Amino acid sequence: SLATQDLPSRIEGAPDGTVRMSFAAKPGVCGNGRNISTHRRGSRDGWEHDCDDGPVRVALEVRGRRVTAIRSYVGGRWRSLETSRQGGEITDLGAVSAPAAAGYFLNLAEREVRVKGDLVLPAVIADSTEAWPALLRIAKNDRIGTETRKHAVFWLSQEAGDAATRGLSDLVEDDDEDREVRKQAVFALSQLPHDQGVPALIKVARTNTDREIRKSAIFWLGQSEDPRAIALFEELLTKR
Repeated sequence: SLATQDLPSRIEGAPDGTVRMSFAAKPGVCGNGRNISTHRRGSRDGWEHDCDDGPVRVALEVRGRRVTAIRSYVGGRWRSLETSRQGGEITDLGAVSAPAAAGYFLNLAEREVRVKGDLVLPAVIADSTEAWPALLRIAKNDRIGTETRKHAVFWLSQEAGDAATRGLSDLVEDDDEDREVRKQAVFALSQLPHDQGVPALIKVARTNTDREIRKSAIFWLGQSEDPRAIALFEELLTKR
């Protein structure tokens, strides 16, 4: 394990090529080597598809001491290759600390590093980590690319407790933020348990100054089938 070693220096000091690592996944996370599920479920008749409980496997493309691309898997196995798909050597770091790996990926995202692929995914499915504080910082940082911020907002919706819910609401209400990021925050609110998400969406639908954001909130309220949403629709329609 590299739990006590300097993971960034091991990665960035690797020769040009692919750096591989693996680490423990959170309980409930499983995959078949390509598709990843964050909530293992069986069917009603007892059938369950093949889904390995980890580990998380990450392949990083490194060029000139800089990470240029990332691919993440759960389950499956590495193929024995002498060179990477992009050319260059394959450096296998073996099993590393899940919290150390998560911290490394989130730090890359916060440093505004342009990397092909999703830096957030392996961080949020790593075992023994609490990623949402960093995800909120990423979502609110307009110097970071829109795609990375949208990934952060989506995963906030999966991890959110009350503190993260407040952060998402603040993001939606910030008129200076990118509209697409704000729409993703509205979607994220719709994915929360109804006791958390529905009141926040109702507030957005009633008070937000951006017409497109209000429409987005109303759309997702319509998908909730919550009686409070129906009451809001009646209220809006009778005021026309």
